[in-house]
Amino acid sequence: MKETTVIEAAGGLLWKDAPEGKQIAIIHRPRYDDWTLPKGKLEQGETWEQAALREVSEETGYKVKLGEFAGSTTYTIGQNPKIVLYWHMTIAEENDFVVNEEVDELQWMFAENALRKLDYADERSLLAQQKV
Repeated sequence: MKETTVIEAAGGLLWKDAPEGKQIAIIHRPRYDDWTLPKGKLEQGETWEQAALREVSEETGYKVKLGEFAGSTTYTIGQNPKIVLYWHMTIAEENDFVVNEEVDELQWMFAENALRKLDYADERSLLAQQKV
């Protein structure tokens, strides 16, 4: 019997205040040609929260601050289950977004617009459940 490996990842719903209300950051990954929430796999010895902070910072270019737990998504990659835990986050230090190996675009938008732009139903469902 083949052993199942659970893929563990963490990410964030990164929010900022705009004159018309709160906006969320979503990213475009050229490797997958998708619009998604910033997230990534845990590294050896990292906590879920540490991974979430690192991944959101790496993918958006912002130093971020962890807020309340926002929820989780689960799906399979090949034969392996993947779980992603998300936290609400805010900007701790402003930086300019810089295109990098994983992310070529970042957009700030209101949640209702992000719900139409995100490519994955599980992320849309997670965002739709939030009280913004």
